[in-house]
Amino acid sequence: MTDIEKKRPPLSDSSDRSDRESEAAENKTKEQPEEDIDEARERIIREHRTELEQRGEGLVQQEIPILPLTQFFGQKKDFDIDAIATQPSVYDSPAAAAYFRPHESYENRHRFDPTCRWTWKEELPLINKMDLKITIWACVAFFGLDLGRGNLSQANTDDFLPDLGMDTNDYNLGNTVYQISFLCAELPSQMISKKLGPDRWIPFIMCSWSLVSGAQFFLSGRTSFLITRAILGVLQGGFIPDIVLYLTYFFKGNELPFRLAMFWCVRRITDIIAPIIAFGVLRMRGVLGYEGWRWLFLIEGIIMLSIGIWSIFKMAPSPTQTKRPWRPQGWFNEREEKILVNRILRDDPSKCDMHNRQAINLKMLWHSLCDYELWPIYIFGLLWEIPAGPPDQYLTLTLRNLGFGTFDANLLSIPCQFIGAVMMCIMTYLSTRWNERALFGVFTQFWYLPNLIALAVLPSTASPWAQFAIVTVLLSYPSPHAMHVAWGSRNSNSVRTRAVSAALYKYASLPSWSIPFLEERSALT
Repeated sequence: MTDIEKKRPPLSDSSDRSDRESEAAENKTKEQPEEDIDEARERIIREHRTELEQRGEGLVQQEIPILPLTQFFGQKKDFDIDAIATQPSVYDSPAAAAYFRPHESYENRHRFDPTCRWTWKEELPLINKMDLKITIWACVAFFGLDLGRGNLSQANTDDFLPDLGMDTNDYNLGNTVYQISFLCAELPSQMISKKLGPDRWIPFIMCSWSLVSGAQFFLSGRTSFLITRAILGVLQGGFIPDIVLYLTYFFKGNELPFRLAMFWCVRRITDIIAPIIAFGVLRMRGVLGYEGWRWLFLIEGIIMLSIGIWSIFKMAPSPTQTKRPWRPQGWFNEREEKILVNRILRDDPSKCDMHNRQAINLKMLWHSLCDYELWPIYIFGLLWEIPAGPPDQYLTLTLRNLGFGTFDANLLSIPCQFIGAVMMCIMTYLSTRWNERALFGVFTQFWYLPNLIALAVLPSTASPWAQFAIVTVLLSYPSPHAMHVAWGSRNSNSVRTRAVSAALYKYASLPSWSIPFLEERSALT
């Protein structure tokens, strides 16, 4: 028995009384509607606070002393690392706990123990371990996605369109086909992932899109270009909501936003690394008689395929299912698994109402679609990125039209990506610390406005460097994307809704990316 288990306080005055309360609660479950999770949690905390404080060793709600990935922001000096980290929960009351018992098919049920207690000294290293095992993998996997999504922009700087006998209208159509295919595939892909498990489905689609992306080496014209764009969109569409759901299996609600910020920062980082890769690979024009952009597609396809194969062996279905033939010891011991499972369920009991390989039927899907309390978040997704969509996608073409060379255009696209990544992390951290999301989302629109006005009134004879500076500031915006998706996940209150909320949020963002591509030219050119 560990020291923390020895000093664990009892949950009631006697075990008999707890049993009677549990039985009574079970009998009332069918008669009473489910109590809202947040309301029940707050009520139980209020009911037990005085009792727990009197015992002196009870559960006291408090913030994590260090969010491990953001420890450079500071630490509470008076925090006791040996204090009990177990947070108050609805499971501390037998009467309320009956409403939130894990489903019989829940894959981690054998580690569920509402009496389990642990210290910050035990919990924080586990969070760091999950960041090393899960968060870093998710970031590398997203690098593979964005490398395939963005290489068309670098190919454009190497006369991709003239070589295939296409023009800007064909490029616009190809982007529209890709974006619509991408978005339409998100929800079906998420449904397949929920049935098969993210640990199986994600590596499959990663390897598949890598092969298609590399096959763009053999493009011959407009038709093959449009076909590959559609296939890539279908294969890549479900990746992001799949990853979001997968991360919720391991992290608490207040830990998810910053992990997602890191996840989407990789998009910015990829937009920094990709031009550097292109800077070298595009110089291969003429090797074996092929254009540089063909080698770019092939080499980056091989990189993405390597990440996909690595993911097959890296991913684990859940905190209690990490053992594999090539990983016989797993990632966690029994004590660590118990901590991981109970910290997640104490934070959000709704995460135990389905198995991680249980399909979502049409009735469940309909109830998720009708969850009107999430609709305002989807409206945020509809609006927030519209001003930055076309300038971002047309950045390299715009720089070329401003007179910058092929390699200069690629390198000049880097500053806004770096600044934007930093701004996203800062905004997400502050929104989590201050528990505010809507106002931070509005702030992004105020960032856009003066830059868009400047672009509108700037004369066509203005210096190319002045236009470049304005576009760079515009695209350095602090993105609220991560906190919006985490916001939707935290407010889902069921696994079925959580599984589709990220996809629905992306559906709402359709006008942000697809509609501008129907225009013949970028607004900046």
